[in-house]
Order: sequence, then C-alpha cells, then structure tokens
Amino acid sequence: MKTAVSSAKSNSFALVFADFKEITKARLAISVVFSSVAGYFLGAYELSMVSILLLAFGGYCMVGASNAYNQVIEKDLDALMSRTKNRPIPAGRMSAKTAMAIAIVLTILGVISLYFLNPKTAMFGAISIFLYTSVYTPLKTKTPLAVFVGAFPGAIPFMLGWVAATNDFGIEPGTLFMIQFFWQFPHFWALGWMLDDDYRKGGFKMLPTGKKDRGTALQIIMYTIWMMVISIIPVFGITGRLTLSIPAAVLIFLMGGVMLYFALQLYSKRDNVSARKLMLASVTYITLMQVVYVVDKFIA
Repeated sequence: MKTAVSSAKSNSFALVFADFKEITKARLAISVVFSSVAGYFLGAYELSMVSILLLAFGGYCMVGASNAYNQVIEKDLDALMSRTKNRPIPAGRMSAKTAMAIAIVLTILGVISLYFLNPKTAMFGAISIFLYTSVYTPLKTKTPLAVFVGAFPGAIPFMLGWVAATNDFGIEPGTLFMIQFFWQFPHFWALGWMLDDDYRKGGFKMLPTGKKDRGTALQIIMYTIWMMVISIIPVFGITGRLTLSIPAAVLIFLMGGVMLYFALQLYSKRDNVSARKLMLASVTYITLMQVVYVVDKFIA
C-alpha cells in the first residue's frame, strides 16, 4: 500500500514538474541562459561563479515568466492549434490562475536575482518581459511586424551577459545585441514557414508577406546576409573590448554561409523540408557562434 502511495506521489510530482517545464518552455529558457552566460564570459574581466549562477537563475526566471504570461494570454488560441493544444492550460492540467501565479513569482525572483548583479541587468531583464508579453504577444494576431518587435526581447540575452559582467552598456553589448537581433528573422520565419498552417488556425500572422512565397524567402536571405556581416564586425577592431581573431571570423562567416545556403534552398524550393533545414541550421549557428566567440577570447 505504501509503495503504491509513494509511486502515485512520484508520478504526480513528475507530471507537475513536466507541466512546469512546459509552461516555462524549459528548452528555450536554457538556450537563453546559455546565450547570457556566453555574453558574461565575453564581458567579464574575471569570472565569478556566484555571478554566473545568479545570471543563470535570473535569466531562466525571466524567460520562464515571459512564456507563462504568454500561455495565459493565448490559452484560447493555443487550444486551436495542434502543436499547442496539449499545453498545461488548454489541456486543463493547470488553471490560468496557477500559471499567472507562477509567472509573477518568477518575475519577482528574476528581477531580484539580476538586481544583485547590477541594476542595469535587472532593467534589461524587466524590459524583455514587458516587450514580449505586452507588445509582441498581442501583435502576433494583428501584423507580421510582431516578429520585428519580438526580435528585441529575443536579442537581449547575449547582450545581458555582458552588462551583468560589466555594469555597462556600450558598443560591445550593442554589437552582441545586433548579432542576435538579425539572427532571429531567418530563424523565426523558417519556423513560421513550417508551422504556417497551424499558426493560421490560431490567427497568428508570422510571415512577412503573409504567405510562403518568394517574397518571404527573399527577406530571409537578406536578413541572413546582414547577420553574417554583423557577426564578424568585431574582427575589424571597432567594437571596443569585443574582439575577434581572423580565423574565428572566417569560421563564423562560413557557418553563416551554411545558413545562407539553406535560405537559398528555401527560395528555390519553397517547401517545409527546406524551411526545417534552415531552422535547424539557425539553432546550430547561434550556439556554435557564441562558443567560437568565447573560445576565441580565451585562446587568442
């Protein structure tokens, strides 16, 4: 009997934990934390484990809060789409009140954690939550420009790490911001292309032309080229302490070229298979690019 009870409790905890990961979009939050920590490594004069842990915890809380608010706001629309109908709220496993409580607690914990690093870091974290939930989320059903607005909070993490390490916002974190800003357009439009039919069920307008056409693919190509250019700007020595060696710049440019190849394939074929390849290439690019930047700093 005791075994059955303990097993039931264990299963119940596992389900609650699974729903917490879903409501905070754990995989996305962890990728954001990775970007923030990479930015911290680039900006730090000396590494502090306490600061890294505060940044990681605060960053997860801020992203988790944004996603929880988003799922509360879009609960009715999520129920209409295949990829989101099994989320905790539309599936009935979690009430909107519980999700809102989680979001508020995470917001408070996140702001406090980042404030311990410095006030600027907390401010940028709070701005990202506000833009994501109060501007980007409502615009998604109204205009494709929502992706442009959403690129602002999405570009903050890489920059946030530098600000956390230095308590300063200048050309260096500004450059990190721009790299991740331009990266988001090919990434999200490739995702939007793949999920266009599902997005339409929820009334979301994610593609720049509203269609899976050459116009959308052409914009993806243009933003990919801008991303490639911005990503190697530090090699020219015009971005303060943020530098890049020539071998690292060549490697990053070639990685961007892989993304450009898949963007050109999408322009040529205009199918979901090509969009998926581009999306996966973009995820690989952002991770490896940040790794190259950090490794280059410490070995160059």
